[in-house]
Amino acid sequence: MILNKILEHKRKEVTRLKRHLPMKKIIQMAEKQTGSNRSLSKALSKRKLHLICELKKASPSEGLIRRQFKPLSLAQEFETAGAAAISVLTETHFFKGNPKTLKQIRPYTSIPLLRKDFILDLYQIYETVLLGADAFLIIAMLVSDAELKKMLNLAKQLNLEVLVEVHTKKELDRAIKAGSKIIGINNRDLKTLQIDLSVSERLVPLIPKGTIVVIESGIEERNDIVHCQTFGAHNFLVGTVLMKSQNVTEKIHELLGI
Repeated sequence: MILNKILEHKRKEVTRLKRHLPMKKIIQMAEKQTGSNRSLSKALSKRKLHLICELKKASPSEGLIRRQFKPLSLAQEFETAGAAAISVLTETHFFKGNPKTLKQIRPYTSIPLLRKDFILDLYQIYETVLLGADAFLIIAMLVSDAELKKMLNLAKQLNLEVLVEVHTKKELDRAIKAGSKIIGINNRDLKTLQIDLSVSERLVPLIPKGTIVVIESGIEERNDIVHCQTFGAHNFLVGTVLMKSQNVTEKIHELLGI
């Protein structure tokens, strides 16, 4: 299963990072950083349509998605076209991402930056601060209840926000119990890589009022968004469809209904 390969690779990567920059040192560095002034929750809180637009060069399910991949110009185009936030895939091996992209685009953007990766260790959260992200993603199925709670608490201490990703009702219940303020519903089953938009339709009504909901995966056209709005979804994370588009601005405007 590809997910197991990703996780094995990620654990080895974190071990290497810890040898290069020990935990004690990265904690000291992260705690000296000034807090972020870009709030993902505020950017998504108004009851209207919002897009989190994603920089994604490749993926295990699609292979190479965008050959002409210029993160800075794409990030600026996202913001100009109306994105509420930018998601940056930082996984290097399977998604061809680069953690340094966050630092590269931050000075030239003003909207929140979400780090999307496979976060398995508290070390990666301290790293996220140093990379210049405002928020990061946790995949609920990859961590225990205790780990999720620790990660949420550490994020709060470091002035980071967290998008907790779920795919099943059990994972949703765990995310709610842990106190997640932003919950992402991934229509993609990470074990099979299959997409089913009915996942969102089943789970959105179960999320408590006041919790921000983000729909992930499978959003390709305006009709997908209109359908999701019928059951109360207003925030969407879109990546592949933008990276495949020859005219990114035009595609964002289409999805937004402009």
